[in-house]
Amino acid sequence: MGVILGIDPGTVVTGFGVIKQEENKLALLDYGVIRPPAKLTLHQRYVIIFQGINSLLDKHNPSSVSVETQFVKKNVQIAMKLGMARGIIILACVLRGIPISEYTPRKAKQAVVGTGAATKEQVQKMIKILLNLKDVPEPEDASDALALAICHAHQLPSKPCMST
Repeated sequence: MGVILGIDPGTVVTGFGVIKQEENKLALLDYGVIRPPAKLTLHQRYVIIFQGINSLLDKHNPSSVSVETQFVKKNVQIAMKLGMARGIIILACVLRGIPISEYTPRKAKQAVVGTGAATKEQVQKMIKILLNLKDVPEPEDASDALALAICHAHQLPSKPCMST
């Protein structure tokens, strides 16, 4: 139980979602994206991502972090860049002693929608319902991060999670 930070890593857009789990309830604390300026070099974007994650860790003091695992489609170069972004995120958490869990996109969708083949829109709509939000969380990177946080909450040993 406690505060869970979900992170959907990216070199252009890194989504984050912060929820609080108390007993059998989930509550939204924060969500959004870290978006380094496109004109920066890749190395400079990694610094912005690292600083952004550290800022979130300072602000929310999560008890655990949930990060999306990497998958390689066809472009190995993109996978390597994404892997470096994930490494920076993991490093920021490890340096603070925060436990990290990793979940596939399919597992996060399964936890939120009930099927690993859910669309982004289905994930957004279910997060809106699960967290009692007025609107669907946007952008998609932030809703993906919230799905990762909810997925992790469902893995923790406690009663089933309900929205507040």
